Amino acid sequence: MSRIITITSGKGGVGKTTSSASIATGLALQGKKTVVIDFDIGLRNLDLILGCERRVVYDFINVINKEATLNQALIRDKRTKNLFLLPASQTRDKDSLTKSGVEQVLEMLLKMNFDFIICDSPAGIENGAILAFYFSDEVIVVTNPEISSIRDADRILGIISSKSQRSEHSDTPIKEYLLLNRYNSNKVKQGDMLSTEDVTDILQIPLIGIVPEDSAVLKSSNQGLAVILDTKSIAGQAYFDTVQRLLGINIPLRFFLEEKKSFLQWLFRR
Repeated sequence: MSRIITITSGKGGVGKTTSSASIATGLALQGKKTVVIDFDIGLRNLDLILGCERRVVYDFINVINKEATLNQALIRDKRTKNLFLLPASQTRDKDSLTKSGVEQVLEMLLKMNFDFIICDSPAGIENGAILAFYFSDEVIVVTNPEISSIRDADRILGIISSKSQRSEHSDTPIKEYLLLNRYNSNKVKQGDMLSTEDVTDILQIPLIGIVPEDSAVLKSSNQGLAVILDTKSIAGQAYFDTVQRLLGINIPLRFFLEEKKSFLQWLFRR
């Protein structure tokens, strides 16, 4: 059965698109037919991270407006079998996305028997972000271990629980997961970052993965590669673990070792 998963965040710059690229790539590497959709209309970046920006001819909005077929717009990844990208438009405004248009595209993708449909949401609470998670079965909220990022993540969780299709028409709530990105255990020990325990205490949703700070992320992005393909990097390994957990495999959390500090200790740097 197909799973529609949105990867979102309360604020920009937390590594959401990088996470979308790696999670989608990782699922495809596990033999799952996967498509990743860029919902960030006007500011697309997913094609750059996946190294296929020169192959974009038609986009998400072209399909919604029936200016191109879905098959014309989908880009098959050259490196990873089973991975496809539906890019965003760079020339349209964000109001070009409509609920009926998104629903039609998702229905077409479901008929194409994709195992996973990954929606790369723009940050915040704009129209594109809400439409990205509206039809989803599951949502992964990406946050950094800092108070402003976590506050914004908490706000987006409230919107997801009240404005998703499941909240309107189903007794089964949308599944929510937390992905903690750019984690640095040394900064946690120094009191400059919140610990995993602090973050989960505040947000109260299951932790699906911890991705440590790693220079390999920027290097891979500049090369047009999802960092999960760099199997020697700690970030790549962390994303691989995250994918395994999404597939129901029990993988212990790793890449963090911290001295426990309470929220008040962190706030007052004691």
